[in-house]
Amino acid sequence: MWMGTYEPINLLGLIVQAVFIENFLLANFLGMCTYLACSTKLKTANGLGIAVVFVLTVSGILNWFVHRFVTSPGALSWLDSFGLNASNVDLGFLEFLLFISVIAGFTQILEIVIEKVSPALYLSLGLYLPLIAVNCAILGACLFAVTRDYPFWPNMIYVFGSGAGWWLAIALIAAIREKLAVSNVVPALKGMGITFIMTGLMAMAFQGFTGIKLAIPTGGLEKAAALAAPASQAERDLPFIESQQYQQKKL
Repeated sequence: MWMGTYEPINLLGLIVQAVFIENFLLANFLGMCTYLACSTKLKTANGLGIAVVFVLTVSGILNWFVHRFVTSPGALSWLDSFGLNASNVDLGFLEFLLFISVIAGFTQILEIVIEKVSPALYLSLGLYLPLIAVNCAILGACLFAVTRDYPFWPNMIYVFGSGAGWWLAIALIAAIREKLAVSNVVPALKGMGITFIMTGLMAMAFQGFTGIKLAIPTGGLEKAAALAAPASQAERDLPFIESQQYQQKKL
């Protein structure tokens, strides 16, 4: 439930995979609306990136508990200890609704905190801060983690890495767009045109990591290998040795 067959080294591989190999923005192209709208300045992009990491990490953890104890098949079996036979109740049809509700709730909390702590960042993000509630990257990461049936700690590492990967992508394009603002760009490509081209080039660069598998759990593989390993010569000879000792005792 907490670690499953994952080892600590697998968690490191999982965060590298979430940030670089399966980057949500550059590999899956999720969360593009806020990526394009809030990437004109690096400061604004960093603020939004931190907000996405926070919302995605906390929402991913809470949604893991929602899936594990509420919406998955047989998840309500824990109610048997209270005398309620609910193990056959399937609330899977409510999963999307509950996931979005959790994300929206934390987005509202984050909006209130940013408005109090950093009014300038709150004004620069504008309408796109509350739109985190419907950011497809956040919902997508939560659903990906549930679909892959990650235990608790790998789930937390995965959703954090997904948010960090989204932050990395928007920070990179914001830094590039700041440079492009003072560069000689073909007039027809200024604005969204050159931004899409740079995004495509970044996505191609990240595609170089495709195929690298660093997050395969090794705990179960080691145990299975130990069980499936061929017996040593001494172990194979043991029945023969015991038979010889038994014959000698009879004599």
